[in-house]
Amino acid sequence: MPRRVLEGNVVSNKADKTITVLVERRYMHPVYKKYIKSSDKYCAHDENNQYNEGDRVSIIECRPLSKRKRWTVVTGDEVSAPKSSEKKEVAKKAPAKKPAAPKKEAAKKPAAKKTTAKKKDA
Repeated sequence: MPRRVLEGNVVSNKADKTITVLVERRYMHPVYKKYIKSSDKYCAHDENNQYNEGDRVSIIECRPLSKRKRWTVVTGDEVSAPKSSEKKEVAKKAPAKKPAAPKKEAAKKPAAKKTTAKKKDA
């Protein structure tokens, strides 16, 4: 099962090797169709105490580290990069094509008017 990755702002870094991250999300109300903002606070493990209040961080689920701490701080590179066992060969990209020259537009004639013949009843 894939691990969840959330993004939020650091609101506290007073504890040792722990930060509190405020994650806000918006969702549409099922009946009123208005957007509602909800927020949750998560305690995340910060091994080097490198994040301060106001920083934007990504956190990922992990095993329980303490009573309330079940998340670990990761950088953007670690979130998107696959694990070493999951790496796939990257195909070489084809050389970029040059943009095509603009085509000359032929002068368009105005559309012929359609005439409708009226039938006379005899």
